[in-house]
Amino acid sequence: MTSATHDAPADAPALATRSGLALPHTHVDTIYVDGAWQPSRGTGRNPVTDPATGEVWGSVPDGTAEDVDAAVGSAQKAFDGEWRRLAPSERAAYLLRIADEVEKRAEELSLTNSRENGSPVAESSGAAANAAGILRYFATLVGYLEQEDVRPFPRGGGESVVRRDPLGVCALIAPWNFPINLVMIKLAPALLAGCTVVIKPASPTPLSIRVIIDAIAAAGVPAGVVNLVTGSGRLGDVLVRHPGVAKVAFTGSTPVGRKIAAACGELLRPVTLELGGKSSAIVLPDADLDAMSRVLIKSSMRNTGQTCYISTRILAPASRYGEVVDMVTATIAAGKQGDPLNPETVFGPCATESQYRTVLEYVESGLAEGARATTGGRAASLAGGLENGYFVEPTVFADVTPDMRIAREEIFGPVITILKYDDAGGSVDEAVALANNTEFGLGGLVFGRDEDAALAVADRMDTGSVGLNFFASNHAAPFGGRHDSGLGTEYGIEGLNAYLSYKSIHRKR
Repeated sequence: MTSATHDAPADAPALATRSGLALPHTHVDTIYVDGAWQPSRGTGRNPVTDPATGEVWGSVPDGTAEDVDAAVGSAQKAFDGEWRRLAPSERAAYLLRIADEVEKRAEELSLTNSRENGSPVAESSGAAANAAGILRYFATLVGYLEQEDVRPFPRGGGESVVRRDPLGVCALIAPWNFPINLVMIKLAPALLAGCTVVIKPASPTPLSIRVIIDAIAAAGVPAGVVNLVTGSGRLGDVLVRHPGVAKVAFTGSTPVGRKIAAACGELLRPVTLELGGKSSAIVLPDADLDAMSRVLIKSSMRNTGQTCYISTRILAPASRYGEVVDMVTATIAAGKQGDPLNPETVFGPCATESQYRTVLEYVESGLAEGARATTGGRAASLAGGLENGYFVEPTVFADVTPDMRIAREEIFGPVITILKYDDAGGSVDEAVALANNTEFGLGGLVFGRDEDAALAVADRMDTGSVGLNFFASNHAAPFGGRHDSGLGTEYGIEGLNAYLSYKSIHRKR
């Protein structure tokens, strides 16, 4: 289907831009089961809203338990059939074909993504290439699966042949902030391992994943290997608890993650959880602030602050606190806020009306508790068709103390807090203590000219990933959270192992 067109007012260029789009999926009635688009068993609908304009531009079925039954049954049939019996190299070949097909759909994937969640196209335009990169990386691990693993008994007399078997049907549940790549880091290792899957996207962002399904179908993946259902969080709970599901992989909020963990614990079902964060960037006394300014937005305000691992708490030395505040303020204030479909836009809207209200509540709490907004600090007023969008001005708070809500809780919006630490005598002990004084442990940064000293500080941070003078995900390295930031890891061989079960066959020698 293509998006409906309408006449946009001359003074509303954002609406005119949207009226000219022809996207492959808008108002749809189907789910993807057994290799085909099929009507949902339910009659309910979930709207898809453009957060930049407030317009409803799409809708999907609000799925039912019967839809989940059909999808899981299809996945189980495919798992019991040929898929798990293919050589890993054969499954890797499918991954490479999917990667090629995803890249062919880069523009429609980017535009659909941006219309769903307001990600600037400067961000979403890289989604296809990143998704393809994930698929291609996991395809390189085929040798790990195909190598013979024989382990002698330590005392002699026998040996064990270790088999790596796929777990079975996996439920992949993704969030709305990066709806493509946070599916792909689950899908690629699951497929390579020999598992089959049922994907359940977040309810605000159900359409961009359909573009990925189109790519999967074009790559010739056998029917039933990948299935898609859509619906609210209620449907996710049905999927998590379905008796045919062998493993759950979820990315999202910590409160929802706790509920999923409880359900999987009760069912003795393996689960991977990538949850919230409140990460810190420690600015060492010798930090190059000009270099820091060049990576600040990507490291601390990526995707309008709607990124789980970004370091939204800046820990600045008392000796340079004013300099850091001035640099961060100037950098954020210079970022263009506007229509996410404009390639020059740096900051878009909050992804949903609910998140918009949540972010404004945090901004108000920061002001009420005595923090100083050096830029932003209120809802944004934009024109040109964006009047009804969910925009919050990119905000920097100085004079923040560790007890404030904005310093402790995940905001998930365009808000940075700057805290001061005592660096008398060159000590960074207080900075490390502040960084570790959180319930989360997902990301982190250390800025400093002396990389050995920065590495020593990174080693002291209680978190899953730390960047030195920049932050980026590495497909080959494990990514996961500690404490309230989750369980298990994604990426790397460790991410592949999450979809495997082990069998030891003992024999005498």
